[in-house]
Amino acid sequence: MDIYLIDGTYELFRYFYAVPSSQNASGQEIGAVRGVLGSILTMIEGGATHIGVATDHVIESFRNDLYKDYKTGEGVDPELLSQFPILEKALQSMGVLVWPMVKFEADDALASAAAKAAKDKRVRRVIICTPDKDLSQCVVRSRVVQLDRRRESLRDEAGVIAKFGVKPSSIADYLAVVGDSADGYPGIKAWGAKAAAAVFSRYPHLENIPKDWQRWDSKLRRARPLAEALFAAWDDALLFRTLATVRVDVPVFRSIDELRWKGPGKDFKRTCERLKAPALVQRALGTLTSL
Repeated sequence: MDIYLIDGTYELFRYFYAVPSSQNASGQEIGAVRGVLGSILTMIEGGATHIGVATDHVIESFRNDLYKDYKTGEGVDPELLSQFPILEKALQSMGVLVWPMVKFEADDALASAAAKAAKDKRVRRVIICTPDKDLSQCVVRSRVVQLDRRRESLRDEAGVIAKFGVKPSSIADYLAVVGDSADGYPGIKAWGAKAAAAVFSRYPHLENIPKDWQRWDSKLRRARPLAEALFAAWDDALLFRTLATVRVDVPVFRSIDELRWKGPGKDFKRTCERLKAPALVQRALGTLTSL
């Protein structure tokens, strides 16, 4: 079987900016929620049997305690933020397992679920549905892969190397020096994507890089300025790597059987009525009868 792990935060953001605004009877914005539900139901209609969705119920996480400039919910449209709890309840009503994150991030739940699911011999492949580069560190050969559903692009270990120039195990180190503007940390001065790829393809982790730039591989260009910049900001580099490293110890499920979609709950019809999406009920029931 294949396990589908979906970045609900990314999906909600994507649909918020992609579909027309729509409000329920109380004036609450619901357009993005309907979009995500329909999208996941399309996956089920296409044959997905085991699904889990992770969301950032609260944008802030333990990483904000480590670095004051780490991303927050500040500046995010309130009509988008207000749809997170609605989405979580609606997915549960549809019969989909949801992990609403508060202390951790959705990425941590996805990474934890992927690591656990990959250990089950019944699993053929784990598919992490997000384009987020952080999750590339979870890719394992062709067993744990990353899917960008919008671009219909599947990335295995060879794909990660082709895109970033480093193996999945070096992604956190790569991001530490390159930085991630979406997450709010700047990386290390003088380091860009090309330099990081060249260095970490030779030295997999920060600790493997010789402190004496003259001992670096002779094929590496600009060794001196890169080394000087890195070791002058060594503590920052280690901190940024911690921020970039996804956790794999988040409680998500006890057995992959919990991820199996068994149909919508009894309250799904009412949920769809509140979302002004009655067609979703018929689609869900029609899919259930075909299983």
